[in-house]
Amino acid sequence: MAKQYDVAVIGAGAAGMMCAAVAAQGGKRVVLLDHATKLAEKIRISGGGRCNFTNINAAPQNFLSQNPHFCKSALSRYTAQDFLGLVKKYRIAHHEKHKGQLFCDDSSEQIITMLRAECELGGVKWWMPCKVGGVRKSDTGFVVETDHGEIDVANVVVATGGLSIPKIGATDLGYRIASGFGLKIIETRPGLVPLTFDGPSWQPFVPLAGIALEVEVSTGSGKGKGSVRGHFREDLLFTHRGLSGPAILQISSYWQPGTPIMIDLLPEMDVAETLIGLKKSEKKQLGNVLAQWLPARLAEGLLTANGFEPDARLADMADAKLRKLGDAINRWAIVPTGSEGYKKAEVTLGGVDTRELSQQTMMANKVPGLYFVGETVDVTGWLGGYNFQWAWASGVAAGLALAAT
Repeated sequence: MAKQYDVAVIGAGAAGMMCAAVAAQGGKRVVLLDHATKLAEKIRISGGGRCNFTNINAAPQNFLSQNPHFCKSALSRYTAQDFLGLVKKYRIAHHEKHKGQLFCDDSSEQIITMLRAECELGGVKWWMPCKVGGVRKSDTGFVVETDHGEIDVANVVVATGGLSIPKIGATDLGYRIASGFGLKIIETRPGLVPLTFDGPSWQPFVPLAGIALEVEVSTGSGKGKGSVRGHFREDLLFTHRGLSGPAILQISSYWQPGTPIMIDLLPEMDVAETLIGLKKSEKKQLGNVLAQWLPARLAEGLLTANGFEPDARLADMADAKLRKLGDAINRWAIVPTGSEGYKKAEVTLGGVDTRELSQQTMMANKVPGLYFVGETVDVTGWLGGYNFQWAWASGVAAGLALAAT
């Protein structure tokens, strides 16, 4: 027999729990559904188990979307400081690490416990584990089909996340529900993901796995409709299959297949001019000179990849060749052959087209009572707590809208 609730929230992750708590504390009868046996696994594993729960610098320019203005409303009405207030209320010790990233001192479990407690304050009912088969319209609202029976509800919130990290249960359910109601989906792809390279041009770099250094990385022209240009200064890590580290994860969300990324391996230095200036006074081999500023293995790999003998003397090199080497270090342009895919991606780019939704309430414009929040929506944040802030902000926006109905 169908059970009557005001709101069914599908997905008990960051956005889903936040929305359920706000709607329930606003007086709505809320049921929260999730197919997982363990609550909020993505929160649990985030930030190395300490949950990078927000970023104090979170602003609309830190997010990608086909409709970049959409996120402004929710982010302005529920800020990083608002979430920090909740964290302080629960006396969760925390610290700022790098560029505004906030982490728990102890464990991400504290954030999950806090969100569960907020849901309990509103009397949220939990159906978990509970597999959702689909959602259909009814005379009184919606029917949610589950393996525990059908639920009769006035409103449905889809908070099912994206396709990233399938091993912890990611599915395309949210996109299927949206498509079933005729909503447009922006094509999805992995974001915040390591990039891979193959072919002969990459061979000199295969032995460099494990080397890390701070770089500047960029991609895209910023010209043309819908194109964006990314530019970051972060750490890069060579892996057995390509490149990773924060710099690459960040740029991967901006990178378009078939296009190059540009890496400056020594952003503090004009390498060509420095080498030319040292020619008269420096008697060392070229490899040893570069090893003053770069990891020795990387210096050797770069020289080999660009046709230089590491034991050649700097004093013997023509200025034109040194300029070529400088370009290879300050403006290293390489085309990734792919990425590590959803299994290693932290987020999913694309999703439910925001032009289908109200930016104030997150409700589908042509399906009253159907809401989409969090990663299911075509809003993707930078690395560093931004995606959690979008989860909190979009969840609160929908929760407040539901409470007001």
